[in-house]
Amino acid sequence: MAQKNQREFTLHMSEDMLRKFILISEKEGRTPNNQFLFMIRNNIQYFEKTKGRISPSELAKIDISEYEEK
Repeated sequence: MAQKNQREFTLHMSEDMLRKFILISEKEGRTPNNQFLFMIRNNIQYFEKTKGRISPSELAKIDISEYEEK
């Protein structure tokens, strides 16, 4: 269950990719959820380092409703 201010969404991937992802998570000592968050944070940092910070006003324009579980 998501905590306050956290959202859930569905992710589709092949069985092979899922197995590799779980293996990496285990080898890194993380749960799959924490591994995914780690990867996303790193991707955001890289994006902002190479392309500039993402402003709060830019984020506010994004409708996330279609990505949330119903």
